[in-house]
Amino acid sequence: MARGRFISLEGGEGAGKSTQLKRLASALRARGLDVVETREPGGSPGAEAIRTLLLEGEVDRWTPETEALLFAAARADHVARVIRPALDSGRWVLADRFIDSSLAYQGGAGGVGMADIMTLHGIGSHGLLPDRTLLLDLPQGDAASREAARDGDNRDRFGRKDGAYHQALAAAFRALAEADPARFRTVDATGAPEAVTSRLLAALDDLG
Repeated sequence: MARGRFISLEGGEGAGKSTQLKRLASALRARGLDVVETREPGGSPGAEAIRTLLLEGEVDRWTPETEALLFAAARADHVARVIRPALDSGRWVLADRFIDSSLAYQGGAGGVGMADIMTLHGIGSHGLLPDRTLLLDLPQGDAASREAARDGDNRDRFGRKDGAYHQALAAAFRALAEADPARFRTVDATGAPEAVTSRLLAALDDLG
């Protein structure tokens, strides 16, 4: 049986990843593909327990180094129990965030060394990378407005960080995409949801 495809959606807070993941999964199923939808942090029972630790509480609850360790632990369980088994059975996996979020959030914005994050990823998840990473690109002002409308005062720890953090985050994602053009596709996330979904599908055309 042919191995499935692994697709991750990345971007800052409010970029529309969760909405677009559902729309993209539906479009791929309409093409006859068997699709697994998942998310990070989370996706497996153990990883969901760690998700609560990471997202709840005060903004400064954890240092970036502690966050990197917690994300790596959650991802290791997620990969072992959900992602690899699905890929091995020929299914397509769509993930709302993966390793590039750790590289952007804890690495680029948090100051943890990129090499250290990848070392943790090598130990916990055996270095697994997506076949394609779709970076949803949305101006920071638009993203902040979307997030405020969606979550109001219920934003998680990362959503409550200041504007400078989110600017650093956006710059880190852009740098990751520029450094790996074979894996990344940067997709305009402005406009109607159906238009964004069409752009995402077009960014997967070469995967077959």
